[in-house]
Amino acid sequence: MTTLPAHTPYDGSSRPFTIGLKPLDPVEWIEVDGHLLAHLEEKRRLYRELPEKVFVEQPGTREAQREVLDLVEAHLLVHHSATHRSTGADVAVVGAEEDTPVFEAPLATASLLVQEDLILMRRHEDGWRLDAGALCFPSSWSLGEKFGRPLQEIHRPVPGFGPGTRPDLLIARMFDNLAVEQPVQRFNWSVQANDALYHPLSDRERDVRAATRPSGFADGDVDTHAFLRVERQTLRKLPASGDILFTIRIHLDPIKVLARHPDRKALATAFAAQLMALDEAQLDYKGLTADRDRLVARLEQMAAA
Repeated sequence: MTTLPAHTPYDGSSRPFTIGLKPLDPVEWIEVDGHLLAHLEEKRRLYRELPEKVFVEQPGTREAQREVLDLVEAHLLVHHSATHRSTGADVAVVGAEEDTPVFEAPLATASLLVQEDLILMRRHEDGWRLDAGALCFPSSWSLGEKFGRPLQEIHRPVPGFGPGTRPDLLIARMFDNLAVEQPVQRFNWSVQANDALYHPLSDRERDVRAATRPSGFADGDVDTHAFLRVERQTLRKLPASGDILFTIRIHLDPIKVLARHPDRKALATAFAAQLMALDEAQLDYKGLTADRDRLVARLEQMAAA
């Protein structure tokens, strides 16, 4: 049986196209759930089949990558001892059919211990750049396109977040002022027409999608095809390197699970309101222009049931 969603930012608690950073208890930094083994197996498959698509690194980042691996392993042994154990030299995942591969790049090794994707940001003269990344579960973006680029360029396609905008300046200031002892988190949501964790999209493909506005649910069957994709994002300043680790944890649930949620009416009503509040550029960015109305209609049915 499909479980209920772990996070519901579409309830109005996290508005789309806002920064929405909140303090994070370090104890809750990494999330582990019943999908751990399946998610890690999918990551291993992607490393085998598409290694250049899911991992990148700049020269000179290995020391910071090792810092990430050490922090991840220490956290898992203390806070997730039921699913992770020490082997003496490394950390193993309990119940995994294969040992965790040990890569030359420590960030890649760390990424196969957790469900989160791991992005290493480093301060340069022109701002914070994506200098290394283990991204197996992209939410409609391309690691290769963003690699080595500063934040203001990474966010250029996002409506209202391009270079020189107020959100752009605020994000840069938040990165500069992030304290080692106080990590932060935010949530984001999208709707996709399948249950694929690996869900990349190039800037060119996004432009084509915005121009053509295809439906993801051409047969009108929202319950069968629509999946809620929630990103739990965290930012943590690394004490030794001063780099920032950006983690992205994906939760993927069929939209039909909301119909049996105990807070069904409130969730469906709030979600429909968020969809209706999106403007044309935002709908195009999320790929929901053709499907917004039918999604809202289905949510209204759930709320009324």
